[in-house]
Amino acid sequence: MQAKAGNLLIGGGAPVSVQTMYDSSLASSDAGSVVERITKLSLMGCDAIRFSYISDDDSKAFSYIASHSPIPVIADIHFDYKMAISAIENGAAKIRINPGNIGAQWKTREVVKAASDYGSAIRIGLNSGSLPHSDLNKSKPQLMVDTALEYISWFESWGFTNTVVSLKSTDIDETMEACRLFASLSGYPQHIGITEAGGPVISAVRSTWALGNLLREGIGSTLRISMSGSMEDEVVAGVELLRTLGLRKKGVRIISCPRCGRHAFDTIGFENRVRDRLLSVDKDITVAIMGCLVNGPGEARDADFAITGMKDKVYLFRHGELVSEINPADAERILFEAIENE
Repeated sequence: MQAKAGNLLIGGGAPVSVQTMYDSSLASSDAGSVVERITKLSLMGCDAIRFSYISDDDSKAFSYIASHSPIPVIADIHFDYKMAISAIENGAAKIRINPGNIGAQWKTREVVKAASDYGSAIRIGLNSGSLPHSDLNKSKPQLMVDTALEYISWFESWGFTNTVVSLKSTDIDETMEACRLFASLSGYPQHIGITEAGGPVISAVRSTWALGNLLREGIGSTLRISMSGSMEDEVVAGVELLRTLGLRKKGVRIISCPRCGRHAFDTIGFENRVRDRLLSVDKDITVAIMGCLVNGPGEARDADFAITGMKDKVYLFRHGELVSEINPADAERILFEAIENE
């Protein structure tokens, strides 16, 4: 089965997509600046972005962002079905709800009707800590799956199938078990992720293990690497996971060496300055950032472009050949000029 959020196809053979979630409240954000940031995230490989839609104070900014964003905008709703309808009316390509905390079934039906009228998708989002009821005879994964299937039956009885399902837990094994069980019982596309996964390093490790295994098994149509970090880091981690699995081809591959006692070029500082810009380049190339002249020339042979050197001298390589010796202060500019002229 396949869902559609704006121009983004989810499941049904479509490429796996990467999402992130905006990290500030809508009401306190400058909508124009938000769109600029979304545009940068899109260039880095982000396919959709989700916002917390909390009150009517969010509607004006959300409407502007939804109509100007280069990627589909999703509204995250809890408890108030009126906010779900408001978000749909203000341009949400998809909403995320847990029908269990929306309240009476008729409220969910009103949300589904609005989504159907406006052509919005709905993600049924269930976390292990927010299930509507408990059953001591069932594991959490089984309970999550049974609950999702119950909600799907509601939707289908109302003639709605533009649905995505997510089953998440802070526990990796519970998440994987739930996703696998659901995939064995239903063809609806899944959004996969580990909820509240931690800071960038911890989250990247935990999420890569769980989501990487699921994706290798063909489970997962869209994903978020959820972390206590920046949206940019979430997008980088998600895109790199897909590239590592061979599920996404295009884009810049960055190689950089770990720091050691031989380092003479600040690879960490340089990569931090250029990473997001490099990942926004729409070319299938490899860029190596190396810290010394021991490994630098060797890595440069296999990269399309490479930077290495010392504090007072930096060397630019192109396709393994030394192009020029440059001033460190000019390294960033000259690297991007070379890439743009490729």
